[in-house]
Amino acid sequence: MTPLPDPEALAALRAAGVEPTLAERLAIYAALVLGANRRVNLTGARDGTAFAAHILDALTLRDDVVSPLIDVGSGNGLPGIPLALATGAEVTLLEPIKKRANFLAGALETLGITGEVVALRAEDAARDPAYREQSMTATARAVAGAPTVAELTVPFLAIGGRALLQRGSLDPRERNAVADAALVLGAELVEERPVDGERRILVLEKRSPTSPRFPRKNGVPAKRPLCV
Repeated sequence: MTPLPDPEALAALRAAGVEPTLAERLAIYAALVLGANRRVNLTGARDGTAFAAHILDALTLRDDVVSPLIDVGSGNGLPGIPLALATGAEVTLLEPIKKRANFLAGALETLGITGEVVALRAEDAARDPAYREQSMTATARAVAGAPTVAELTVPFLAIGGRALLQRGSLDPRERNAVADAALVLGAELVEERPVDGERRILVLEKRSPTSPRFPRKNGVPAKRPLCV
């Protein structure tokens, strides 16, 4: 049974100017996450208002999304589920932890989103022809450094596709490293877009096929980031 929209999330989304129908569907998603949180450990947000802030952060990417979309390390579905709801994109949610993957599969079904959940690490899924270089947009709401996130997203992109990296502050060393890593992976850093404060969106555009060397084996992209 579809839950009712979380009232706090709904109020916050409407106050932020999200269109009514979309706000209601996003608030249902918030209710799903918050309802499952104790069982699955999906978010640190304790109420709908707090979770709505994360949804609004995801929606800063909506104008950049071209279907199909892959969300790497999807966790609780951010930003993939809000972006799929906002744009109608077909989405692949990549989440290796089985409990979270099961939650995500149920959320897609409840919300009527076209897509699938893949319970694999990015390093493994990116070597599967069903997913490698098949997406036009890739996202990853990760705490890893930008060069690591680039290595875990760019291999999924078709030529002309874009990886959207949401970042906080970015020092010159990391900026240079992600620009160099993008080139190694067959992409180019084409935009660094301020959002608010020190937050920004890095846009990497795929220019040529990614070498079969990448991504490297499980855990290596995080332990030894490219070009750092």
